[in-house]
Amino acid sequence: MEKILDTLLSVGIAVGASAALWVAANLLFNQVTTNWRRFNTAAGATIGFLLMVVLDGNRLLRSLGPGSDTIGTIPAFLWTPFIGAIVVGVIAGYLSSVDDPGRRLLISVASFGLLGVVIGLLLEDAYKPSFDHVALVGWTVGLVAVGAVLSALRERPPLSGALIGGALGWIVGSFGSATLGTGSTAEAVIGAAVPAAALGWRFGRTPNADDATRGRIDNGSRAFIFLAPALVFIAVTLVVPTIRTIYLSLLDRDSEDFIGFDNYQSVFTDVDSFDVGSWTNIFTSRLFLIGMVILAFALAVAWFGRKSSGKAFEVGGPAIGPLVIAIFLLVFAVFSVLRGTIMNNLWWVFTVTLMSTALGLAIAVLADRGRFESVAKSIIFMPMAVSLVGASIIWRFMFVARNENKPQTGVLNAIWVGLGRLSTGNGLPTLLFGAAMAAIGLGFLALLAKSLVRRQWNRIPLLGLAFAGMSWFLIRFYSSGVGGIRTNASGELKANPILFVQEPPFNNVWLMVILIWIETGFAMVILSAAIKAIPSELIEAARVDGADDSQIFWRVTLPQIATTIGVVVTTLIVLVMKVFDIVKVVTNGNFGTQVLANDMFQVAFSFTDTGRGAALAVILFLSVLPVMYFNIRRMQREEV
Repeated sequence: MEKILDTLLSVGIAVGASAALWVAANLLFNQVTTNWRRFNTAAGATIGFLLMVVLDGNRLLRSLGPGSDTIGTIPAFLWTPFIGAIVVGVIAGYLSSVDDPGRRLLISVASFGLLGVVIGLLLEDAYKPSFDHVALVGWTVGLVAVGAVLSALRERPPLSGALIGGALGWIVGSFGSATLGTGSTAEAVIGAAVPAAALGWRFGRTPNADDATRGRIDNGSRAFIFLAPALVFIAVTLVVPTIRTIYLSLLDRDSEDFIGFDNYQSVFTDVDSFDVGSWTNIFTSRLFLIGMVILAFALAVAWFGRKSSGKAFEVGGPAIGPLVIAIFLLVFAVFSVLRGTIMNNLWWVFTVTLMSTALGLAIAVLADRGRFESVAKSIIFMPMAVSLVGASIIWRFMFVARNENKPQTGVLNAIWVGLGRLSTGNGLPTLLFGAAMAAIGLGFLALLAKSLVRRQWNRIPLLGLAFAGMSWFLIRFYSSGVGGIRTNASGELKANPILFVQEPPFNNVWLMVILIWIETGFAMVILSAAIKAIPSELIEAARVDGADDSQIFWRVTLPQIATTIGVVVTTLIVLVMKVFDIVKVVTNGNFGTQVLANDMFQVAFSFTDTGRGAALAVILFLSVLPVMYFNIRRMQREEV
């Protein structure tokens, strides 16, 4: 009960504070047109208050109390923000009543410069800088140029941007690139007074706003007031942590010494993160050889197709299916040999994105306007209601492999071992199962023959591959056996379960199955909605022109939903690139299943290497950023 009350109190305080700030901001900007001096005084007081809160809240300033941390009964750090508010408020209020340009400039530079001197005098000894003059000049000149260019691009006076850029550059050069705690009071005063005077120059050279300008400020402020809470939330939860993470990635494991890009170099030179030393094994792997055989078959189909239709490869053509299967196997061959955290992440992105999108699209098309469409889609979508942790636990039980002398409790291994017992037995169940598989094989053969007779060339390659696969299965079933059974040294048949989780590299694929199981429902729902939005007139026109269902899908449906497929693919890429929960729960990154997010968590928090953990976080962020940019740009083009 106490926790509930604390939560309610926190929520109440947060809502109340937000409402108070919103009302105060509206009241403040109401003064723009009615009382310009009052507005400037209040705005200056707010800026001064926040400035001193930042400085004193980080214990950068010495106590204002003589020899004590309190002034009377109130802590000195509580007084400092109010003193800052009074000083800056008075300066801003006085400047709002002065219209002479020279006098405004003199008062502003002198007042802000004096405030900088006071801040420098109050700076704690531990933060007094010892200047690196090269860095100081470099940062100042560099940001002066940046500020001037940005102002020019915005069609503003370049001097205004140059002054702000110079102030920021001086602060970075004085305090960010200097050795703190070894400098003198004079250096602290110079470090604080120069940027303060530059900002005073910037504000002093701006004249008081006329009536038209005040009206624009009043109108524009309303949008800012409504957007400010969201912008502050984004800044606090995303922008500031991102900048700090980038900064930490340039420091050592204890975040003390600057080491530049050493953390990034260690990521790409560590074989646990990026290992391509065995790349020659790609060409001897079984997946590669099978993929090349199917690729040769696809090229042969494409060559014959070109003789009849004039096009070797076309959407929905007979060579596309074998070509996709060949590419899939070849990519698997590459990722099964090239190991490491980064390669695992790329493998996840390729497999989960492709399979989830393809399965979701297939289900959406097949279930569209079917008799039990709602029931089927509800069942497929149901895994989306399960958390990633819950789904991982469910599948971990399904993957369990027990000792050969114990019954298998994992569903997959129970099926696998049961299949092995069937294929090595000679009873009625074996005969019935073999007969059923043979019937399926004959069914593929019948469909293949039917397609040949009707010259349905698009269906022949896939049906041929299915019949070849079923033939191989039947040959193995009736000869050496198929499934989880092995013969030990004494000639006894023993269970031979699959170590789904423990055997690299394909244990990664079994982990991917969990996310595919979940995200297929997401892809299905989005793509199903897109399919239903296709105008029925297009479908009917295609049927009138003599198109069959396959041609309608490839020529009408797929082009119409191409944009939605792009949305699904980019969303899945971002999601999969950040995968963490599944690996954490099932393997914790062991057995060669490590991914970037889990590696970042372990390095930063388990091994307390903050620098490398931050570098992994930045790499993960940079890998997601291009996909997000592409998605945003595509959405913007659609809105135009």
